[in-house]
Amino acid sequence: MKKLIYLLIFIPLLVACKKNELGGKSTIKGKVAHHGKGIANATVYIKFDAEDFPGSDVSKYDAKVSADISGSYEIAKIYKGKYYLYAVGEDFSLTPPNNVVVGGIPVKVRQNEDLVADIPVTEGD
Repeated sequence: MKKLIYLLIFIPLLVACKKNELGGKSTIKGKVAHHGKGIANATVYIKFDAEDFPGSDVSKYDAKVSADISGSYEIAKIYKGKYYLYAVGEDFSLTPPNNVVVGGIPVKVRQNEDLVADIPVTEGD
């Protein structure tokens, strides 16, 4: 009987904690910017359940979205939790090949939150 009570309590908690997929009711949106200028068509990568920079290998990230022409992005249907956002784009006011800009920030999302998180980027190495 005691095991049944534990199962009835803990199984719903495990099912409710969906941190490694999209589908929640929160949103992260913002702008990818280099010195205040929006970076058109930048790619924003998201790593689930992460506070620290996972690295520049984008295959380690769980999802991605593209920014629009003004550098604005939106990641919809996020569950509450901790995420790391990493943006990669090109600043065409710089001379190639030094026009690639990158940057990232950790974010914490609450239940049913619309979080604004601008991502500053700088010239990559």
